[in-house]
Amino acid sequence: MKKNPLVQGMEKLWAPQSCALPTTERPLRLAEFDELFTSSARGVEQHGTTARIHLSGDAELAERVRDLVERESACCSFFTFAVEGPDEEPLLSVTVPPERREVLDSLAARARKSVT
Repeated sequence: MKKNPLVQGMEKLWAPQSCALPTTERPLRLAEFDELFTSSARGVEQHGTTARIHLSGDAELAERVRDLVERESACCSFFTFAVEGPDEEPLLSVTVPPERREVLDSLAARARKSVT
C-alpha cells in the first residue's frame, strides 16, 4: 500500500534525521499528537520559534499532555515544552531552535487544523 505523499512529507518534517524514536513508532507518536489536538485544541498562536497551543478537556488533560511531551523530548531533544495553567485548560508552549523552525511549523499547522 502506497503512502499519501502529503502524509509522507509531514512525517519527514515532524521527525527530522536527529529523531531518536524508532521509525516504526513515529506514526504512532504523530497519531498521539493528532488525537490530542483533535480532542482538545482550542487555539494556536505562533511567534517565530515558539508556538502556544491552548487546550481544553477533563481534569487529567494536563497530566496526559505532560506525559506525551516528556516522551517526545526524550527522542527529539531540540524541543522545549512547557505545560502551564489549570489541569482542564492547559497551555502547551513549544519552542525550537531556529534551524528546527519547519518542525514547529508542521506541529502548529496540525494543531491549527483541529481547533474547535
